[in-house]
Amino acid sequence: MPRKRPGRVRTKNTNRREALKLSSMAPEDFNVRPGETKSIACPDCRTWRRIMGDKVLKIREHCISDKVAEGEKHVTCPGSNQLVEVNIDVRRWQAKQDRLLRDAMPQENRRAAQQFYKPLPAPAAPVSRIKAEVTLESSRQSYLAHRKGCTRCVGGQHCTDGGILARRYVLALQLEPTRREAREQMERQERRIARELAEQWPTGRRQQWAKHGGKAVETTNNRCAERIPGSVSEFRGPRLPLAPRDMEAHDRRQAELGKQYAQRKSAASAA
Repeated sequence: MPRKRPGRVRTKNTNRREALKLSSMAPEDFNVRPGETKSIACPDCRTWRRIMGDKVLKIREHCISDKVAEGEKHVTCPGSNQLVEVNIDVRRWQAKQDRLLRDAMPQENRRAAQQFYKPLPAPAAPVSRIKAEVTLESSRQSYLAHRKGCTRCVGGQHCTDGGILARRYVLALQLEPTRREAREQMERQERRIARELAEQWPTGRRQQWAKHGGKAVETTNNRCAERIPGSVSEFRGPRLPLAPRDMEAHDRRQAELGKQYAQRKSAASAA
């Protein structure tokens, strides 16, 4: 690749002004990046012009108007052949310009210097290592599903995971009678408690009324609001029921509710 040569200064003439120092100009009005063509905004006509030379830098001779080819008069700009002095730290200026360009760039076009990649999700743990409640049905289904999809579990041979699932299924089979007996005992106890509660409900209500009712409750109730003279309190009224009308139907209904409660309790514990 041929080396890019700087523009030659074809004349020694200058505009007889003092050298233009880059430190006195705005940082965005010139470009002195290494490896790029040096250019500057002419202080007189405010157009971008090339800086010629390698050691002695000058602004290239140019016209005031850019429409000479269209017939306008050729008038040389007073800023032509202006000496330029690079009295700034080019690296610091370049770093500042890069930062300004990055800040002015739209957000969707920005890109971080270091790329961060989202880590891949960890593979799911095999069924044999998942810690969950082990029941006879769940261990059986896990073992059969593994046997169906594993090519190394053939006949009486098992792979590592298949052996773990098989031992878990055998252990669940051995513990199933004990668990069944415990569930049945719990159900019998819950049914007995429900039956006792159903039998004791009318008697318990009577005991509560005998303990907290009577004259004291009537006196307190009469203090709360004015009573019509000669009226009888509802606590002693004959229309207040103290027992169900049909005791047999009531007991039958309470027994059914106790059975339903026991069934829901057993289903919740089995799940």
